Amino acid sequence: MSKTINQDDNIGKNIKEARKIAGLTQETLVAKMQLSGCDISRGTLAKIEVGIRNIKISEIRAIKTILKTSYDFLFKEAD
Repeated sequence: MSKTINQDDNIGKNIKEARKIAGLTQETLVAKMQLSGCDISRGTLAKIEVGIRNIKISEIRAIKTILKTSYDFLFKEAD
């Protein structure tokens, strides 16, 4: 059974911000996630970034590792 986190818009926006800071496109991030064992598409990542799709715990772990960011950054409140 896959566990998900019901997200608000901040998580997706924070992922997008971290991805841009890392200088990665959605396609590149997805490719790296797939190599790490996460079965995700670019469309799915886009839905996560805009808050349409909930994120799986395994996905957020992979994103944190690949983008070399912290959970604090990914879960931070809007400024």
